Amino acid sequence: MNISLTVWLLTIAALCALVGADFLIGRKPHDVSLKEAGVWTVVWVVLACLFGLGLFFYGGSGPTGEFFAGYITEKSLSVDNLFVFVLIMGKFAVPSQYQQRVLMVGVLVALVLRAGFIAAGAAIISTFSWVFYLFGAFLIWTAWKLVQDARKGGHEEEYEENKLLKIAERRFGVADRYHGTKLFITENGKRIMTPMLVVMLAIGSTDVLFALDSIPAIYGLTQDPYIVFTANAFALMGLRQLYFLIGGLLKKLVHLSYGLSVILGFIGVKLVLHALHESGVHVPEISIPFSLGFIVLVLAVTTFTSLWATRAADEEPAIKS
Repeated sequence: MNISLTVWLLTIAALCALVGADFLIGRKPHDVSLKEAGVWTVVWVVLACLFGLGLFFYGGSGPTGEFFAGYITEKSLSVDNLFVFVLIMGKFAVPSQYQQRVLMVGVLVALVLRAGFIAAGAAIISTFSWVFYLFGAFLIWTAWKLVQDARKGGHEEEYEENKLLKIAERRFGVADRYHGTKLFITENGKRIMTPMLVVMLAIGSTDVLFALDSIPAIYGLTQDPYIVFTANAFALMGLRQLYFLIGGLLKKLVHLSYGLSVILGFIGVKLVLHALHESGVHVPEISIPFSLGFIVLVLAVTTFTSLWATRAADEEPAIKS
């Protein structure tokens, strides 16, 4: 689509207004109930659907299909991120009433940083068409790695802080306890970070690492930077509520990594086929409607088999006893 600067600015302004409203609603630290999380999860999904409907009237069925394929892919990959968020919350012993604030700021940091990734990706793709080969190969490798991690029980490992986070902790120092929602305090005449700021940085920087596979994945479904950005934005902005809504169900999604590996591998193959087509090789290309249907089918099968497996595992001890 040919998106004017005015439309870009209006979109960013609208997204900022939504983020501001989200901050305003969740400004007071409190334990998030399932009802609250459920209502706001539905709100974010409805907003994404309305945006997709707007794309249909603005650009037709093509951009709409690309948006929903990208949105569903990014949303499913973000659910996988929640496993790591749970580990981070446990690692830093974040009090339950502060968890929503941590996620709110962490996701906002991730959204800003992802915008940089998206801009860089668009610039690279417009200059070097062969980068699709690299993106495709990287996604296929990531899919294989996901399968290997799933076999080893990768989500059960303990979270380890990255080097950047450790450097920040050594440079500024960290308080030994939480001080409400304060990010810095003064202790013995020295300004130091609180655990609240550390865990926010951990959430934001960890999500950027996930962007290394999610950004190439969505560029495999659409090369339109506007659709890539908005699909990422809507997928991320509802992540905080989704964390509280399905937090207890995450352990039941035992086959999620396998499903995501299939999706990433599929998009990787799609990218390679697209690159070959751009190079003049006569190969079939995978359409967006087929991609959208395939992604939805894989997620549905993955969810069903996960719940079936966990139910069977729960019933087995009862039978033995």
